[in-house]
Amino acid sequence: MFNSLTGKITYKASQRVFLETNGIEWDISVPDTCIEKLGRVGESARVFTWMQHTDSAMNLYGFSSAEARELFFALVKVEGIGPKGALKIMSNVTPQSLSDLMESGDVASLSKIPGVGKKAGKMMLTLKGKLSLESVDLSRAKASSSPFSAVVDSLCSMGYDKRDAESVIERLSKELSLDGSFNKMLPTEKEDALFRRAIVEMAR
Repeated sequence: MFNSLTGKITYKASQRVFLETNGIEWDISVPDTCIEKLGRVGESARVFTWMQHTDSAMNLYGFSSAEARELFFALVKVEGIGPKGALKIMSNVTPQSLSDLMESGDVASLSKIPGVGKKAGKMMLTLKGKLSLESVDLSRAKASSSPFSAVVDSLCSMGYDKRDAESVIERLSKELSLDGSFNKMLPTEKEDALFRRAIVEMAR
């Protein structure tokens, strides 16, 4: 399992980005509202990822931020909206606009968003009160205060308790910071190292 990929953008199209990392070119499904935030073709970008593995296929989804990925996770919890549906919805509305519609209870406008339609009522019941701007701002504040919040988010997406994940990551980061080789790593390498250690710790 991996939390994000960092590499060079080699191709961009509607809901699709190619990212080259160490000789491997990844084909990633990305919401249109996230694509421009990743940068231009030829530039380096970090893509927060989630992999869907079914009996018939493996699909890689990508996002410009951990918060955008959390919105995706929230949408797929709504009955009738799968990963592809969530991707379509996020491609046609910004997180702020979606939050505003949810908080105002505007089912009519919500239903007009491509990918929502008749599922607007179910979305309102499932997500109302969970996509407020206050909670979005709070998550960003927490992310900025912790250099390894993305690792915590990744663990939470696997079903681990957030408090437990934060505690383990805080302890492991302090332990690893005493290792000179860890301090010389790139930020993404540190995250990968922490993630692997945390998985072992939390699986006990």
